[in-house]
Parts: sequence; structure tokens; C-alpha cells
Amino acid sequence: MKNINEYINSGILEMYVLGLTSAEENGEVEKLAASHFEIAKEIEDISKALMIYSQTASPAIDPTVKPMIMATIDYTERIKAGEKPTVPPILNDNSKISDFAQWLNRQDMATPEDAEDIEIKIIGHQKNAMTAIVWIKDATPYEVHDHEYEKFLILEGACDIITDNKIYHMVAGDYFAVPLHMGHTVKVTSKIPCKVILQRIAA
Repeated sequence: MKNINEYINSGILEMYVLGLTSAEENGEVEKLAASHFEIAKEIEDISKALMIYSQTASPAIDPTVKPMIMATIDYTERIKAGEKPTVPPILNDNSKISDFAQWLNRQDMATPEDAEDIEIKIIGHQKNAMTAIVWIKDATPYEVHDHEYEKFLILEGACDIITDNKIYHMVAGDYFAVPLHMGHTVKVTSKIPCKVILQRIAA
């Protein structure tokens, strides 16, 4: 039990909840959570605590923290309630909106009535990949990913994906993969929120 306590206190679970762990670390956490109730419970407690913190902390906090925490809690509760995990297709140049029909046609995947600036619904979480439906009302913060590829498929609305060296004008049906180590942000250009499939793949 000492080793489990040390693992819980190491900070790795907080990193996992925030999506900052590597593919190898994700696999380790998920394997231990499946066999140790203490770790699974700690992940749930961290998710709830971070959500509360994000509601009360400085406005300067990364605006993606709260929606990602809420999405993680939502996905966990759906699985607990009996939803079977699915494996969405990997996004690529030939991806089509219809590839994701089985998730997009679900009533619980509609735009939330009380949608905030960024809303996230996770539809798949495997060892090396996370896939989600995301609604963006205005913009996302500037990000750089060094250990995972971030991919987008635009479903509704329009946006500019602004990288360190170019602006890409995107509309429904368009696909974009952000290169490693390249800073980027998304700015909505349509009157309606930009709805996208977001996928993060371990490098």
C-alpha cells in the first residue's frame, strides 16, 4: 500500500486528469486505476476538485481547463452508467463528417443549452488517442504541443486556425493537423459556434 500512496502523491494523477501525461503514462495510470480502487477514487476526486478550482480561480486561468475537466467527469460517469467505450476513426486528409455519424446523431451529443465559450464531449479515449466533439464560441488559447498531434475536422460553422506562420480559413468538412512544436489558436469566424471533431494522438 505504501507504493500506491507514493504513486497517488507523486502528482501523476493530476497531470493525467489535465491530459498532460504521455501515452505510456496514460496506460500505466489506467492499468493501476482498474486494479486499485484508491487510484480510481483519487482520479475522480481530483477531477471534481479541479473543476471547483477552475470556477473560483483567477480569470487568467486557461479557459480550456474547466471544460476538459467537465468532459472527463462526464465521460467517466457515462462509462460507469453502462456506455460501452468506442474507438472513433483516426482523422486524416480523407476524413468525412459522416465518419462520425454514430456519435453526432446521438441526442446527448447535441449543443448544450447552457454552452459556455468552449464545450467538450469526449467520444473516445484510448491509450494513445483522445477524440472529442468540441464547440467553440469565440476562440481557443494559444497552445504548443510537443508530445501529441492535434487534429481538427470542422463540422459546423467556420474558423481560422492561426499557426505561428500562417492563417488557415476553415469551413465544414475541412481537416487540419497541427505539426508538433507549432504554436496555434482557433478563432471563430461564423455567427454560430464552430463545432469540430478534436483528436489528440500521441507522437
